[in-house]
Amino acid sequence: MFKKNVGSIDRALRIVAGVALLAAFFALPELPARWALLIGIVPLATGLMGSCPLYSILGLSTCPMKKS
Repeated sequence: MFKKNVGSIDRALRIVAGVALLAAFFALPELPARWALLIGIVPLATGLMGSCPLYSILGLSTCPMKKS
């Protein structure tokens, strides 16, 4: 499993953005580039998993630091 590197606010924003893009895909069939809205799968998936592969590659994390 992937290491968690997406914080709670980041997760919420990703989920909202993903759902909005996917909803637009189904709600706007007349849009010429509506297939591009399928990119909403990416933020939705990373938000639900709590892990972003790009963050891992770049060494980033929006998770709060653990107190020792």
